[in-house]
Amino acid sequence: MSGEVTAGTAAPVVLAERDPHVDATRLLAELVPPPRFGAVRFATYVPDQAQPSQARAVRALEEFAAGIGGPAPGSARRKWFRVREPERPSIPGGVYLDGGYGVGKTHLLASLWHAAEAPPEQKAFGTFVELTNLVGALGFRPAVDALSSHRLVCIDEFELDDPGDTVLVSTLLTRLAAAGVRLAATSNTLPGKLGEGRFAAADFMREIQGLSARFTSLRIDGDDYRHRGLPQAPDPYTDAQVTAAAARTPGAALDDFGPLAAHLAAVHPSRYGALVDGVAAVFLRGVRPVTDQAAALRLVVLADRLYDREVPVMASGVRFDQLFSAEMLSGGYRKKYFRAVSRLTSLARDSSRFA
Repeated sequence: MSGEVTAGTAAPVVLAERDPHVDATRLLAELVPPPRFGAVRFATYVPDQAQPSQARAVRALEEFAAGIGGPAPGSARRKWFRVREPERPSIPGGVYLDGGYGVGKTHLLASLWHAAEAPPEQKAFGTFVELTNLVGALGFRPAVDALSSHRLVCIDEFELDDPGDTVLVSTLLTRLAAAGVRLAATSNTLPGKLGEGRFAAADFMREIQGLSARFTSLRIDGDDYRHRGLPQAPDPYTDAQVTAAAARTPGAALDDFGPLAAHLAAVHPSRYGALVDGVAAVFLRGVRPVTDQAAALRLVVLADRLYDREVPVMASGVRFDQLFSAEMLSGGYRKKYFRAVSRLTSLARDSSRFA
């Protein structure tokens, strides 16, 4: 590692040298809205007056949130209330937010989590990938046991590109619904389905099969930013610029892209958040196109964790819109890659202040 460290600034850490260990308690505690959505509320969502479905969705979610309070699933007190004060039939056991990118689904899902009258430890918020990673880290039965006492589980960006993961999560949700846990989910249209407008609700209901009767679909119309195509990524810096910027930035992590990508294979994706603990900005030298799909999918998860934590990324090498091949961007995992390019591009723009 080259470059001088500015006086008073600690030397950058190297992510490829970190091997975080995360216990089940932390994994569950981290299932909360990320910092980017930590302060959102229904009141901060501004419905488009030209899209009445947005205001209707807010009202429906407020009603859904109001029905979540009370004893936790499985408790004796809850059973007592079921005899004397049954839940209103108008409140579904689950809600699915149906709409394209850029209409505020994650904002609304996080607002639902915040509005539900339950302690944070009895509510979970995570992406589809985080949920599958949780099951991978804990095992299926322990994950069911850990989440069954929750009152609400929110799943953002439900995905259909991996049949095995889809069946896994559908089975998990079935077990949780049987335990009385309220469920909420969102998903996004695949880039290859632009003409169809959305993911859509019919696809989601089909994949969760017997669980579909428990879900009410809330359609949220609005402009879809994907019609603008992939965002133009900023030009990369030189290796020297990246190294110098890292040296003068408190809380920096400085890595060569190749060793970091290789190291991710040795770290379970559920620990990628812990991998960047305490990191204020990531500096990457020598970013190059990824040809291995397994490595590409690991980078997608890392990009998600960095984006959730609003960690800027300054890089040399190729632009982030050249990270994945045209074949990958048109293949079965294209939604993941489009999302990663969009998020890394946003984080790269945020890094301009370090130049």
